[in-house]
Amino acid sequence: MKFTKDHEWIKVEGDIATIGITEYAAEALGELVYVELPKVGNKYGKHDAFAVVESSKSASDVYIPVSGEVVAINESLTSQPELVNNSAYKDGWIAKVKMSNTTDLTDAMDEANYKEFLQDK
Repeated sequence: MKFTKDHEWIKVEGDIATIGITEYAAEALGELVYVELPKVGNKYGKHDAFAVVESSKSASDVYIPVSGEVVAINESLTSQPELVNNSAYKDGWIAKVKMSNTTDLTDAMDEANYKEFLQDK
């Protein structure tokens, strides 16, 4: 699993990337009340806003860490946005994307570097 400075996580299997927000981001937002999912088939460039997560505190864009096409979305989040809070890395994923450029991941951090990045916050 890789992490971004915008607090997204990405897990790559072949050319498919599963993307969500980190536990840190979920905790900072508080209990989510709504997740605006991207549409399957939409194409995005690296760092484009592709989803929105909303809590009673605020709404935040989710930035896609790789360029590609959305091939699946986690429809469970429509009725259960709290899955992101309760299981950010398993049940709370947002979308699966067919990557168009695997070199997009060169600036992503591994877990140890991400934890170090958080300590600087």
